[in-house]
Amino acid sequence: MGRKIQIDQLADAVNEQLEEYSKLTAQTVKAAVTKAGNSVKNAIRDSAPEKTGRYAKSWRTKKTKETSTELEVTVYSPSRYMLAHLLEHGHAKRGGGRVRAIPHIAPAEEAAEDQLMKDIERGLKDG
Repeated sequence: MGRKIQIDQLADAVNEQLEEYSKLTAQTVKAAVTKAGNSVKNAIRDSAPEKTGRYAKSWRTKKTKETSTELEVTVYSPSRYMLAHLLEHGHAKRGGGRVRAIPHIAPAEEAAEDQLMKDIERGLKDG
C-alpha cells in the first residue's frame, strides 16, 4: 500500500524505491546466472562422451567476476580442457580421415541461455 509524503520528499521516496528495485533486480539476476551455470555444467556432464567418465566428471563452475550489480560464472574443465574442442568439433586422424564431432557444450549453452532469460523474467515479474 502507499504511504503519504510531503511534496518536497517525493524525490527521496522515488530514489528509495528505485534503489530497492535495483537490489531486487541484481539479486534475481545473480541467482538466475548461478542456476544457469550449474545447469550448463550438469548438461555437459550428462551429454559428454563417456569412455572412462573422467572427462564428464571434470566439469566445474566458478565465479570469475562479481560486483554489487553483476555476476560472471565460468563453466570449465580444469584437467581435460584440451579434449573439449576436439570432441565438440571433431578432428583429423593421424592416418587420414576424421573423427566425428560430438556436440555437447553448445547445446547445453543454448538451453541454459533460454532458461536464464525465462528465470530472469519470472523473477522480476514475481518479485
